[in-house]
Amino acid sequence: MLPILSAGIAPGLALLCYFYLRDRYESEPVIMVARAFLYGVLITFPVMFLQYVIEEEQLLSDGFLQAFVSTAMLEEFMKWFILYYLIYRHTHFDEPYDGIVYATSVSLGFATAENVLYLAAHGVEYAFLRALLPVSSHALFGVIMGYYFGRAKFGKVQFEKKMLSLAFIIVFLLHGSFDYILFIDSVWIYYVIPFMLFLWWFALRKVKKAHILTEAYHRAKM
Repeated sequence: MLPILSAGIAPGLALLCYFYLRDRYESEPVIMVARAFLYGVLITFPVMFLQYVIEEEQLLSDGFLQAFVSTAMLEEFMKWFILYYLIYRHTHFDEPYDGIVYATSVSLGFATAENVLYLAAHGVEYAFLRALLPVSSHALFGVIMGYYFGRAKFGKVQFEKKMLSLAFIIVFLLHGSFDYILFIDSVWIYYVIPFMLFLWWFALRKVKKAHILTEAYHRAKM
């Protein structure tokens, strides 16, 4: 069981540390980051239960609907919900880049719990592939969602609702596309590699923009 736990947890923690350490100003309290991570772990179970019910009852037989509704919509909405209602108004969310830290924490909490459960059921030999694809993609979805949460909180008030909507819609579409690619049985590998390269480029671009916004925010406070 120890190898499964180690292989299941390590990728998520490594990615979380990477994005946490890229905070150039006031690093977030570790206890707050850990709490956000735990929120992500906890939402894994109701989400997986709903997905199990949908699959068993055959409510969504089409691969497209399974990818976008059963997987992407359920998972990303729960992450968005946690971020908005439990983290967004918190006093420690005090600069634009913090959105990325907290959203990535929630997203990787979910991905880590899901990863451990998957490896326990299917074997540790899948650990490397899952680290490269599902765990990494969840981290990047968190980065993108968090960027828009940062824009919503520290941008112009009239654009707050728009940014909060984009935080869900863009990630939902990306996540749905990712999962739909995996439904293409024989040739998914040819599509998922360029998709993941694009996702990394897009997410790291958001990191760069979040740093620029954070620098401008701190200059304005001086």
